[in-house]
Amino acid sequence: MKYDPRVYLTVVALLWGIILPVGSCGQQKIKVIAFFTGKNDRAHISFVHEANRRLPELGKLNGFTYDSTSNWDNLNTEFLSRYQVVLFLDTRPEKPEQRAAFQKYMENGGGWIGFHFAAFALTPSAYPQNWDWYHDQFLGSGQYKSNTWRPTSAILKVEVPENPATRGLGSTFKASPNEWYRWEKDLTQNPDIQILLSIDPASFPLGTGPKPHEIWHSGYYPVAWTNKKYKMLYMNMGHNDIDYENKTNRELSLTFDNDAQNRFLINSILWLANRGK
Repeated sequence: MKYDPRVYLTVVALLWGIILPVGSCGQQKIKVIAFFTGKNDRAHISFVHEANRRLPELGKLNGFTYDSTSNWDNLNTEFLSRYQVVLFLDTRPEKPEQRAAFQKYMENGGGWIGFHFAAFALTPSAYPQNWDWYHDQFLGSGQYKSNTWRPTSAILKVEVPENPATRGLGSTFKASPNEWYRWEKDLTQNPDIQILLSIDPASFPLGTGPKPHEIWHSGYYPVAWTNKKYKMLYMNMGHNDIDYENKTNRELSLTFDNDAQNRFLINSILWLANRGK
């Protein structure tokens, strides 16, 4: 049976005890704000544009409003107080005052979802690891270590089927094509981290190269997780496939053309917005 977001929201609402107005999900006051930069790497820019196009549509069907801004100075206490969930679509804040405001927001019970490059840090690079709280404590992943190439889809294993974010996904599902990251720190050894999705062994070999290290043949790779000390969730999705080789820069894949993956994101937004502090 084809997935209907309106029917799905009703089921989720009943499970969580949310009372929704009959015939209008839009009256539920969940407000989402997305921050983005949209300047580096066509694949990330493509994802940002796609998110800003598709998330308002998904919001109308699933009980949340969606705003977006490329002005990271809006990452301040007054502005953030208007929203239940903050998204980082591609990068992270760089100014000390922006970082302090975000940390305060999270410590006071705000919700957050980060996509793909939002967790990236590598010293030396344009995004060095110079924010210990965010990369080491909050995300728990530390620095970026490597990635697969080219962007390919993967079978994802649902690690915690009882979590509200993964309800209805089954034991596995196929993700949209993506560049998959691995990290400096072993998340399985962090008691604060709960891994929700990982690469299923059925995905191997993952990636096509051409460099041998860009193809994964075995191992354990977390894809989405939450830190139990915060209302947060990171998901590695957020890198569309682009035709670089033929220099057309044409989009070869879209992240949101995937019902199961969209369900995971909708679940996550509703879960974080409706959790207590």
